[in-house]
Amino acid sequence: MSRIPPAFIGTVPEKYERYLGPYVFEPYAKDLVSRIHPGKVKTVLEIACGTGRVTGHLRKTLLPDTRLVATDLNADMLAIAQKKIPDQTIEWRVADVQDLPFDEHSFDLVICQFGLMFVPDKPRALAEIRRVLKPGGHLLLNTWDTLEHNPAFFVADKIVAKYFPADPPRFFHIPFSLHDKKELAALHEDAGFRDISVSLVSIDGTNASAGDIAAGMLEGTPVYPAIMNRNPALLPAIKKEVTIELARLFGESPMVSPLQAWVVEAHRK
Repeated sequence: MSRIPPAFIGTVPEKYERYLGPYVFEPYAKDLVSRIHPGKVKTVLEIACGTGRVTGHLRKTLLPDTRLVATDLNADMLAIAQKKIPDQTIEWRVADVQDLPFDEHSFDLVICQFGLMFVPDKPRALAEIRRVLKPGGHLLLNTWDTLEHNPAFFVADKIVAKYFPADPPRFFHIPFSLHDKKELAALHEDAGFRDISVSLVSIDGTNASAGDIAAGMLEGTPVYPAIMNRNPALLPAIKKEVTIELARLFGESPMVSPLQAWVVEAHRK
């Protein structure tokens, strides 16, 4: 994996939120936040908050006086989140999980939705999370299962690759790369966490249309600049083919397809 995480910049964050937000991030955001006991936390750090799907549910669920800090590596993603959630009690920060700008023992809970897969140095990131957690503090995160177990993305990846056989865009292989249950448990154990639980969560993702999902996958992820850098003239044809195949497999309107992810819960020793 590259030492530089893929960037979500320019027009990508807005389309990521509009088309992929309701389909993949909303249902898993609800699942993650449902695992929190609001009365037990007074300080919360969100890592890789993206466009704020988890953040919004956190603010509604946590007690009003709970400090909530939401961070992301990409300022353009944070801009969308801040516009969508105009709540002055949320502290928004651009931050790299591999070098967090917080004192040790600062937070009762660290939560991260679909972010760890993108981090080049995962042991360092988990060490940083452990450092800023209070003793006994709670870590809650999720990662995607394999591409094959998230078949809509599997379909899109195969079609995109077909158009660029010599040099296919590989972005989809990053978010779906951290899918081994034993590896996930070992990473957290090695980082000094205890009471580690790794569970599989299967959900049906739903959105208005197959066309919207195709737009999200191709224009709301780093697949977009990858295509534009190779041959922008091919984008309409790729988008049409992805839309047709998704509609054939999962329905045109609405489109409903299976999603699968791992949820990790652990505590700081």
